[in-house]
Amino acid sequence: MLKHVVVWKIKDPSQRAVHTTAVKRALELLRGQIPGLLAIEVGVDLGYDEGADDLCLYAEFEDRAALERYQNHPLHQDVKAILGPLVTGRRVVDWET
Repeated sequence: MLKHVVVWKIKDPSQRAVHTTAVKRALELLRGQIPGLLAIEVGVDLGYDEGADDLCLYAEFEDRAALERYQNHPLHQDVKAILGPLVTGRRVVDWET
């Protein structure tokens, strides 16, 4: 199994609530749509720490090949087109268990 975490900041803080909702909804619609994507969860930061990022994606994949399929899947590419203008500071960690 491979675990995949991505965190972002929203580019326009004045639109944080609207943009985090849009990103969360778009990513969670991928659930059950891409072979090898076992689990997906999107968290919106509570605002406790001023230095925190705004959004976090947690996903589980069958293996590295499944992550690669996800990255190139047309539905994921559509989501990236939604996210691109809204987020910044993308950071990623992937690990195998």
